[in-house]
Parts: sequence; C-alpha cells; structure tokens
Amino acid sequence: MKHLKSVMVALAIFVGATSFVNAQTKVAHIDTQALVESMPEMKAAQSELDKIQKTYDTEIKAMAKELQTKMTQYDQEAATKTDEENEKRFQEVQGMQSNIQSYRQQAMQDLQKKQEDILKPVLEKARAAIQKVGRAQGFQYVMDSTTGSGILLADGKDLMIDVKKELGI
Repeated sequence: MKHLKSVMVALAIFVGATSFVNAQTKVAHIDTQALVESMPEMKAAQSELDKIQKTYDTEIKAMAKELQTKMTQYDQEAATKTDEENEKRFQEVQGMQSNIQSYRQQAMQDLQKKQEDILKPVLEKARAAIQKVGRAQGFQYVMDSTTGSGILLADGKDLMIDVKKELGI
C-alpha cells in the first residue's frame, strides 16, 4: 500500500511537471515594433505622414515669416505713426501670433488623427498575421517583446520569421 502511494505521488508529480513544461512551450514572442517597421505598408504610411507634416511646416513657416516682416515694418514706422495706429498694429500682430498658434495646434491634432487613420490598417494587418501564425503553431499566448514592453527575457519561440513569411516580407 505504501509502495502504491509512492507510485501515485511520483505519477502526480510527473504529470504536473509535464503539464508545466507543455504550458511553457505554448508561449511565443515577437517584437511587434520591428515587425511593423519592416512592413512595406508602414514605409508608405510614414512617407505619407512626412509629406503631410512638411506641408504643415511650410505653411507655418510662411505665416511666421509674414508676421516677422510685419513686425519689422511696424517697428520701423512706429515713430512716424500715431499712438492709435500703433495700437491697431499691435493688435494686428497679436492676432497674427494667435492665428499661428491656433493653426499649429490644429495641424498637430490633424496630423495625430491622420497618423491614427493611416497606421490602424497596418497595425491590424500585423496583429492578424501574428494571431494566424500563433494559432497555426499551437501557441496559446504570444507576448510582445518590443523594448520597454515589460518582457525581461524572451528565450522562447520568436515568431518574427514566420509572421514575415505570412505577410510576404
């Protein structure tokens, strides 16, 4: 009877250890940031975002140059103008500065919205490919091993090569 108990305990420990090892093999990892950055769609999206940002930058610089020109002109003419005219000019300059600041804020908001709209399909495509490959290979969990994501050790299966094949990269 004592021998049977020992065998049962040993069997339970063996089964528990085997289950633990099997559970560990069902976890994989992938650096999603590196994956997304390597996707051709991301390069095209980044190019489009850069183009939009350059457009905003050009417009803001033109507005700032116009403001600077007016300020220089008004400073040079201030002595020959009445206080009332100088006050109007001061108000005009303040209005222009306010307009530039408002435009800059609106441009930042627009750029952020466009970034979200442009990147969402790229991120969704990457996520779908990761899920497809992970499920096909029998993984229950796929961790994001991007630097700073909280993963301190990623020695398990790296799905990067398989996901890139799935995406045709």
